[in-house]
Amino acid sequence: MKTRLALPSLTTWLGLEVAVSDWVEISQERINRFAEATGDHQWIHVDPERAAKESPFGATVAHGFLTLSLVPMLKDNCMEYTGVKMGVNYGTNRVRFMAPVKVNSRVRGRFKLAAIEEIKGGMQMTWECTIEMEGHAKPACVAELVSRAYS
Repeated sequence: MKTRLALPSLTTWLGLEVAVSDWVEISQERINRFAEATGDHQWIHVDPERAAKESPFGATVAHGFLTLSLVPMLKDNCMEYTGVKMGVNYGTNRVRFMAPVKVNSRVRGRFKLAAIEEIKGGMQMTWECTIEMEGHAKPACVAELVSRAYS
């Protein structure tokens, strides 16, 4: 079930975890499609045989930026705004890739509202997003993301 957020009541969520997404599998097909889209064909991502033999991870791993690029999908999976005409990604303040995401792993996003600021026509929000891997204590990615919503 999605958490519904209304801009006028965002202050009630400040400092709190707002939502947690469903798990998403990181298949080799998803990794390959990302490599095609970005031109990043490094063997640790796209060559399962070589990665099994030569990589310290024992398998292919997702691109860090693939993991980060899942944030909008993960966020949309678990929360939605009401009374908003348009939302935009405004930027990132900090991103860290803490652990590799091996092929066939499952990840999910945890979203905490760290800051809000009124802007012309809407609100700017800073989200602490933690992308965790199923069965792992260490997160795959921790990012501070800035988005804007206009009413």
